[in-house]
Amino acid sequence: MPASLIRTAIDAPLAGLEIADVDRHERLVAMREGRLGSVHSWELVTAVDGPGTRLTTFLSGCPLECQYCHNPDTLQMKDGHPVTSDELLARISRYRAVFGATGGGITLSGGEVLMQPTFAARILRGAKELGIHTAIDTSGYLGAHASDAMLDDVDLVLLDVKSGDPETYKQVTGRELEPTLEFGRRLASRAKRPEVWIRFVLVPGLTDDVDNVEKVAQYAASLNEIAADTVTRVEVLPFHQMGRDKWAALGREYRLGDTQPPTPELTERVRDQFRAHGLTTY
Repeated sequence: MPASLIRTAIDAPLAGLEIADVDRHERLVAMREGRLGSVHSWELVTAVDGPGTRLTTFLSGCPLECQYCHNPDTLQMKDGHPVTSDELLARISRYRAVFGATGGGITLSGGEVLMQPTFAARILRGAKELGIHTAIDTSGYLGAHASDAMLDDVDLVLLDVKSGDPETYKQVTGRELEPTLEFGRRLASRAKRPEVWIRFVLVPGLTDDVDNVEKVAQYAASLNEIAADTVTRVEVLPFHQMGRDKWAALGREYRLGDTQPPTPELTERVRDQFRAHGLTTY
């Protein structure tokens, strides 16, 4: 879906709650209850963000400050568009036939989806009631915000493990690593556990250290030791410069301007490190 159509869809009149007619207090109540969310954009995509054709919805707001973020315009919740859960679920419902034909579904991404847990929970519950496959794309840093009831409605977690070394993780994101690791262990330990895909962004000179990669691989393998087949896929995502212009447009410092994408040889070396732990890796 072209970006212009995505933005037009978001700016269209919203069902249920008339945003322009509510005061700040009412809006905050609606957000706390999950009836209203801050959404950056959505797009219909195939072969990314989960299986089949998916309606990926990018929520606004993120607690991390990743050096390589390619969606820096999603970092502030205030910069998103107010969208009601009813309106988003109505849009999701339109694609049920497409999802059924392709084995697809919805993916809530960001930003960070767990910045808006009650809104996300409403969308996930509504999607499951429609018989639609659900996925969330998360760093796991705010995993404590996800209730057990919410996780019951998640079929797939795309868990972004930015680094395996705590100091490298802090350098990349400005935050601590442990909450992400704990969230993954929680997922693996659940009686009703979702499928997990580990995502790792490979940035030359930042995340490519052999020991750093090895720690991520060991962690991913350890989740399968908690419960077999928890991690069914690892995606090594080569760094790119596609977000560079967004950083400039926002007036934000972009520290990776001189960083080149990883070579095919480096990318394959990293993928082989994951494969050595018995992990299906792409």
